[in-house]
Amino acid sequence: MRMPTLRQIRHETRFVMRISDRDLPTRVATGLMMLSVCWWAGAQTIAIALALILAFFELAAKVVTRWMPQRDADISIAAVFGIWLLNITSAVFYLLPGLVLANQTSVAFLMAGYLWLFGVYVYISNSFAALPFYNWSQMTPAFGAAFVMFYLASQTVHSASTPQEWLVTYGLMLVYMFNTTQTMSAQKDTQRELDRAREAAHERLQALEHLARHDSLTGLANRHAFDEELARLLASPQKTAKTALLLIDLDGFKPINDTYSHDAGDTVLIEVGRRLAKSVDKDRAIVARLGGDEFGVALPGMSSGKAALRFAQHLATVIARPIQYEGKDLRVSCSIGIDLASDRNVTVAELCAHADQAMYRAKADPGRTVSLYSASSFPRRTSLEDRAMLLTAITTGRIRPYYQPKVCLDGLRTYGFEALARWPQPDGTLRPPGSFIPQIDELGLQGDFMMHMARQVLGDMQSLVDDGLNPGQVSVNLPEMALATHSGRADLLRLLADHPGLARHITFEITEDVFINRAADIIQASIARFRAAGVRVSLDDFGTGFASFQHLRQLEFDELKIDTSFVADLGVDPAAEVLIAGFLSIGAGLGVQVIAEGIETPDQLRHLRKLGCKVAQGYLFGKAMPLDETRIRLFAEQAGDSTGPIRRAAI
Repeated sequence: MRMPTLRQIRHETRFVMRISDRDLPTRVATGLMMLSVCWWAGAQTIAIALALILAFFELAAKVVTRWMPQRDADISIAAVFGIWLLNITSAVFYLLPGLVLANQTSVAFLMAGYLWLFGVYVYISNSFAALPFYNWSQMTPAFGAAFVMFYLASQTVHSASTPQEWLVTYGLMLVYMFNTTQTMSAQKDTQRELDRAREAAHERLQALEHLARHDSLTGLANRHAFDEELARLLASPQKTAKTALLLIDLDGFKPINDTYSHDAGDTVLIEVGRRLAKSVDKDRAIVARLGGDEFGVALPGMSSGKAALRFAQHLATVIARPIQYEGKDLRVSCSIGIDLASDRNVTVAELCAHADQAMYRAKADPGRTVSLYSASSFPRRTSLEDRAMLLTAITTGRIRPYYQPKVCLDGLRTYGFEALARWPQPDGTLRPPGSFIPQIDELGLQGDFMMHMARQVLGDMQSLVDDGLNPGQVSVNLPEMALATHSGRADLLRLLADHPGLARHITFEITEDVFINRAADIIQASIARFRAAGVRVSLDDFGTGFASFQHLRQLEFDELKIDTSFVADLGVDPAAEVLIAGFLSIGAGLGVQVIAEGIETPDQLRHLRKLGCKVAQGYLFGKAMPLDETRIRLFAEQAGDSTGPIRRAAI
């Protein structure tokens, strides 16, 4: 049985029991009358038996009616079958008096039996006309009873009836007429009841549809409905005007929630929604609460980006007005991102992504409230295709470490290398890390990328060591997740354990900005574990980030790397020499190696030597190179060549 049919039968079952309860007095009265006629006709035993059986059925129906659930869905399949069986069986027994009278010799009793049968027809057809399952299931035995009556009448020789017997027939005709009229009236009541049930179901359906498409707090459209309506707007014919999408994120909402309670926050959201709805043409524009404290407004018929910016600024002013809550003035501001659908082929997802980018730019700029998206000034968002391409490049080893040398300034011999990611392209060019590392971060692939780079670096170092070469200290940049998660740290430690002889050649570089997001004790535990495994730890970009002298006291570093920006100002800004001298003094005091980055000119090299810097790195000593060139460089030094061109350039 299909579910829609089962739901329909459940619905009919509940109504048929209500009809049964409503018509109980009529059935009892007419049934007793017919049983009395059967008694008079000489069928006393049958009359008594039928009276007991019908009393049982009516009592059972009464009990079932009181037990009947109010909701159709709560009626079990077993209950549906039981109620159907109860109704069809009782209908059969109500038909039996007609068969009894058809078997009598009196023509008047035969006519009375047929009147009773027709009365049952009328009752069933009128009472259950709107309930087809029960209507036809009960009419079927009624039709069968008619044929049985025909047969019984054909087998009986009928005689003239007495006047008293005809009076019974006349009286039964009057009862038939009365019951027919009453049943037709009751049928209208049943139809009205069904109509009310349908209206109630329709209202519930509308309420559910409204709930499914609207935010329960503000009454505005929700994200699902907003996306559907926006798609409809984008698909409609547009001539000169465009559809503008505004994404609105409230600023200062969380402190209201935290300070004054969630009721206060709800008051703010409701009022902001009301103000937005009041500010637009409700017949054309779409206003929605997209979630949390974020709202969306879609405006068809926007003439230009300037017009959209003016309207967004107006909305920002409206939102910034005080909101009353328990005698207090609550204030929120907002950041609004805008995109114009100038292309008929733009999708809802693309439009929302662009407006979202613009909104975050507005939020990031303290002096800006609204921002309009333009393809030329916003970077392209990373797509699923980009993610798949990056994962493929990582897993297949297409992104590889290239090695930039670090040299000892005394003699210009190789001190070690820094492993830098490069992505060779089919046309022979190299994609630098700045073109794909941000995508890796955005897509959450830092862990995969870190393990890929570390695995390749260790493999390359093993290859150099197997060739009898000493690679020195090879630096690998470490993302924050490797220091702040147990899983990232454990993965690296397992990888190092697989290469027990290489740990002394590896330096993990971390940047100062890890101190923004993570407590020092977590960083300290990670650094301690790595150093215990024999790995050196370097603090990269020293002097530009958020590390403090307190961190230098708490955490054990083996190396500090002076940022390129300080080296670039050597010989230009006297402060640069003072700062670098201070960094070198700090390193000497802490007993750690200090490396200067970004050495590009012999003049910078001379300044560093004069300041006492021992190790440096930069284009002056070589760019990042693949493993084969790294091997050649080390072989040349081992043979005594010692990178002569670099030495001559430095002198």
